[in-house]
Amino acid sequence: MSKLKSDFADIIYPDFDLIAGVDEVGRGPLVGDVVTAAVILDANNPIEGLTDSKKLSEKKREFLFEQIHEKALCVAVGRASPEEIDKLNILHATMLAMQRAVDKLAIVPEFVFIDGNRCPTLVMPCEAVVKGDLRVAEISAASIIAKVTRDREMLVLDKKYPHYGFAQHKGYPTKAHFDALQKYGAIPEHRKSFKPVKKVLGML
Repeated sequence: MSKLKSDFADIIYPDFDLIAGVDEVGRGPLVGDVVTAAVILDANNPIEGLTDSKKLSEKKREFLFEQIHEKALCVAVGRASPEEIDKLNILHATMLAMQRAVDKLAIVPEFVFIDGNRCPTLVMPCEAVVKGDLRVAEISAASIIAKVTRDREMLVLDKKYPHYGFAQHKGYPTKAHFDALQKYGAIPEHRKSFKPVKKVLGML
């Protein structure tokens, strides 16, 4: 059984050594991929300070991002593109991205904790945990990996399209993003099935 369980007492860990946590970032934005991460932590090499990535400063997230890559047994990132989101809808695209993250792990986990209220289809047993990024160490680590990965991608997109303010709002539906959409129109990376983008494209 995982030695990490004592730090998260309300979660009953199954009797497996290789337990992965999976989380996603980017269901709400109007642009870019939905990004997921899967992490298998090393019980003999603990990481201090793991929690929901949204509760951490950017500096702390960046520090823990490096710590997780150094100390975890295995880390993988999955994603679904705007085109896949438009085709499948955001929920099914997120499930697909989670499957991809687990499939990319170099070590096959025996059990997987998923943040949220539903699990993707996996070959190994899994359990969905509401607010898992606050309650399960492996999910906390995955939330940090996914958040830092996607935020960095938004900085790259910001350099490509500086008028949209992606470095600030990270693609979320803020007033600044709505104003940029109205002024400059949609870019190829926008999710065309999302209502504000549909409206700009005249698809409503």
